[in-house]
Amino acid sequence: MRRTLTIATAAVLLAGLAACSNSKTGTTTADKPTALSKPATVSKPVNASTAFMKLSAMVDSAKLSGTVTAANDPNHLLGRPSQYASKVTFNDTRIKAGDVSGTDKGDVDRGGAIEVFATPADATARAKYIQAVTKSMPMLSEYDYVHGTVLVRVSHYLTPEQAAGYKTAANGIG
Repeated sequence: MRRTLTIATAAVLLAGLAACSNSKTGTTTADKPTALSKPATVSKPVNASTAFMKLSAMVDSAKLSGTVTAANDPNHLLGRPSQYASKVTFNDTRIKAGDVSGTDKGDVDRGGAIEVFATPADATARAKYIQAVTKSMPMLSEYDYVHGTVLVRVSHYLTPEQAAGYKTAANGIG
């Protein structure tokens, strides 16, 4: 009975981690960021591409690495009910290549991602879900900033001061 419960718990945890699409393995950090900003009202609809253009104008080290489509979405969440309607991934040039070797292109560890939702509540729910799943695993942690319908996910390889630039930029999207 105890073995069955342990296996079931492990399966649920692994499924949750897969939904976060943060495939970094092996490395841990002493820093465990868990920042969640309060959602704000966005005056006009925004998509992930336009949000990235605004963000990258404020964070010079952010470089677009990919646009997520239904065909290449590793999470299979794009367009699903209560999930993101658009998503892009980006690299941050301040992150050392050696820190992210073995990660997949588009992995949040390499810089981050922008996910745009239909409602602020959906964006906030996604951020809270990611934080809950990664809370006990520092090597999977990330900074998550919500502004209206936009969730900006940022690599834990950045210092809190570096990540703060993304928080400021996220507040300027919309």
